[in-house]
Amino acid sequence: MGDVAPAAASGVDLSVVIVSHNSRDDIGGCLDSLPAALDGVRAEIAVVDNGSSDGTAAFVAAAYGHVLLLTLAENRGFAAGANAGLACTTGRFVLWLNPDARWIHGSMRDVLAWMDAHPDAGIAGLRLRNPGGSVQRSARTFPSYRSVLGAQHSLLTRVFPSNPFSREYLRGDLSYQEVARVDWVSGACLLHRRDVSQAIGGLDEGFFMYFEDVDFCDRATAAGWSVYFHPGATFEHRIGASSSPVRFRMLIARHRSMWRWYTKHFHRMALKDGAVWCGIWIRCGLMMLGQLWRRV
Repeated sequence: MGDVAPAAASGVDLSVVIVSHNSRDDIGGCLDSLPAALDGVRAEIAVVDNGSSDGTAAFVAAAYGHVLLLTLAENRGFAAGANAGLACTTGRFVLWLNPDARWIHGSMRDVLAWMDAHPDAGIAGLRLRNPGGSVQRSARTFPSYRSVLGAQHSLLTRVFPSNPFSREYLRGDLSYQEVARVDWVSGACLLHRRDVSQAIGGLDEGFFMYFEDVDFCDRATAAGWSVYFHPGATFEHRIGASSSPVRFRMLIARHRSMWRWYTKHFHRMALKDGAVWCGIWIRCGLMMLGQLWRRV
């Protein structure tokens, strides 16, 4: 787990930390959108580049001189990149923001004012929408055994999206129009107090990608903080298409993170462990086959 430096008395209210990897085509739109989102906020922006090979770091350095750029020699994963961003920034609050997200409307100043008025709120997920305008269901309950049936891409969810398992896990009761207490929120656009990361030790770098946001929210909750969804600022989040080899690597990373989440947060028994391990990797294999089938 990475070390997180203490916040300095710099007067910065918000540190925006963007972890990038081969994000040259997206990050400009993200950075261009932020001045309006941060109007009235004492803010700093940090880009942590995880060993990109497409010129992302050079592009940011040349076009965005006001941005703090940290370049890592290799792709160490999202959690390690976010921890590096935490260590080199000083704001009272930190916003994790994906490079394929851009501000649409709302005010970060208003969101921070709400956080200051609610000292129990350690983490807040902001509203995400797809490029077509539909809402991304970015606030959910903590994973359980039932989540296998109710996951966003499960067969049951696709065939019968209003089933009770999916409604429970995907929080089908949320309107995404009001503040709501939730279990966890997507790391694509996650705001937290720096005090939270200092208290729980930052992100768990054992999660290369995926589930680090779930784990962060879970550990924050265990430490006494509350997690909320807040609609005060909306970001469009474009999950870009990529080549099959990249999709396969991401599928493998997701399922490795599933296993790590299970080993950290579920009661362990040898027989059950074997069944869960097999189930996770059978699921990964089936999803890979499904991607190959769609390409035929």
